Amino acid sequence: MDHRDDPMDPTAHPRPLLRRPWTSLEGEWQFAADPDLAATVGSVAFDRRIRVPYAPETPASGVHWTGPLHRAWYRRPLPGRAGDRRTVLNFSAVDRVCDVWVGGAHVASHEGGYTPFRVDVTEHLGEGGADLVVRADDDPRDLEAPRGKQDWRDEPHEIFYPRTTGIWRTPWLEQVSRAHVADVVWHGDPHTLRVDVRVELSVPVRGARLHLRLRAGDRLLADDVVRVDGAVVERTLQVGEGGTDDRWHLTWEPHRPVLLDAELALVTDGGEVLDEVAGYTALRSVAAEDGHLLVNGHPVPQRLVLDQGYWPATGATPPDVAALRRDLELTRALGFTGARKHQKTEDPRWLALADRMGLLVWAEMPSAYRPGPTAAARLLREWPEVVAAHRGHPSVVAWVPLNESWGVQEAATDRRQRGLIRALAATADALDGTRPVSANDGWEALGGGILGVHDYAQDPAALAARYATREDVERAATGRRPDGRLTDLDRAGIAGRTVVLSEFGGVALRSAEDGGWGYADARSPEDLLARYRDQWAAVHASSALAGACWTQLTDTYQEVNGLLSAERVPKCDLEQLRRATLGEA
Repeated sequence: MDHRDDPMDPTAHPRPLLRRPWTSLEGEWQFAADPDLAATVGSVAFDRRIRVPYAPETPASGVHWTGPLHRAWYRRPLPGRAGDRRTVLNFSAVDRVCDVWVGGAHVASHEGGYTPFRVDVTEHLGEGGADLVVRADDDPRDLEAPRGKQDWRDEPHEIFYPRTTGIWRTPWLEQVSRAHVADVVWHGDPHTLRVDVRVELSVPVRGARLHLRLRAGDRLLADDVVRVDGAVVERTLQVGEGGTDDRWHLTWEPHRPVLLDAELALVTDGGEVLDEVAGYTALRSVAAEDGHLLVNGHPVPQRLVLDQGYWPATGATPPDVAALRRDLELTRALGFTGARKHQKTEDPRWLALADRMGLLVWAEMPSAYRPGPTAAARLLREWPEVVAAHRGHPSVVAWVPLNESWGVQEAATDRRQRGLIRALAATADALDGTRPVSANDGWEALGGGILGVHDYAQDPAALAARYATREDVERAATGRRPDGRLTDLDRAGIAGRTVVLSEFGGVALRSAEDGGWGYADARSPEDLLARYRDQWAAVHASSALAGACWTQLTDTYQEVNGLLSAERVPKCDLEQLRRATLGEA
């Protein structure tokens, strides 16, 4: 994957919010498929080559595995020790249960296919390096695993797609001192122009200082030094002069996404620099109030597009950073203010680009498909890691822990599943607390600050009547939907929540020989544009909706209801689509 020329560029670094020099481990690895779970770490016959980070099911991997895989093995050499520095091995995502060996020693286990993890491997590297072996277990039939859109059948069907097994996001190395910055959590308040920061160190430290600097472009906003006495440092920094100009020029808004660049240095009293890292934050607040989603206290329309993040040759992994940028540029060119990233977590570089482009992101947990205690335990373990990985990005404005009751299909009658809905929403509040939650997006909601409703009615008049006024939406929210499901399990109505039509449309444009499907079929590009214009007009006519999310940005395998083809070619005139999105057509 192309990472551009500057490896410290936030849109090229695999961890944009906490950057230090890094070495990519992408490229050719040895590989072995183990569908029968027959091999052990000492007996694996590495008889194939794979191009990492592409999943073995993809053409780009060079393997293009078909059918169930269950277990995959990887091997490659690691370089030797880096002097007195520690070598940390980072995995951005491995689906789903991962074990790691270095030099024959087991060094790490991680469960969860959508979140990063890291391990210090220094003690297992000789001067000449050591072999790295990775085992990834991903039972294709396990319906209680968080799997998003990965199909459990041999062939993709309906809205489910080819599986993603093993390494599917950048693995990489970094060298650090024993005492280094392990995590940074920022919170910028646009109303007070204060920035709170919590810095976690790898080990407790004495006799050192932490230097923190914040800049907006070339302007130095804060230059702070604090003594370190332990493993955690917390600080509040005042930035700017407090006047109207700074409240305008220093805050992050969709039309003016100002980012504050951060530099942190851990320095001993003797002047030795133990660690230096770069990152960024923003002065930005989000709230769901008075029927709107507010950014810095101002209503921002949610003109969103459902973005599933798949590519024909590379699956859930982008071909390169340019592909991520292209998707966001097309999102903006189509008139959308953002995207609901659906049933996957996306590459952090996509989030870094959204931060810089002022696009709004709804971050979503990939669902388990079958309810049960195992599914609940897995979701409660992985969702906190998803929140932690996303919460530093100002573009992220909403949390979606569950979609359409997947994994909680019996919540209407099962108290445990209702408890899971509430627990996942409460987890986002507890670990972040700065963004609203759509607790079960689509239907059967419980609490949350956003009431996300899915409605694929194709008659614009029916959409307009159903969502025209607050009273109309209140009536729908207290009763049953046309499909018989409750909009809200407590029949609480709107209950102060911001209402978003968070899935609608889904119109396909395809020829009879193409196969695939959509929620409706357009006869021609002109018909697709007319349907798109009329359905968005119904949304714009509503005085009750804070916005809507069109399904979807691109064709995705057999689901061919994208505004763009899978190759990102618009199906209609881009400018006319943009005008319809904005309600100008």
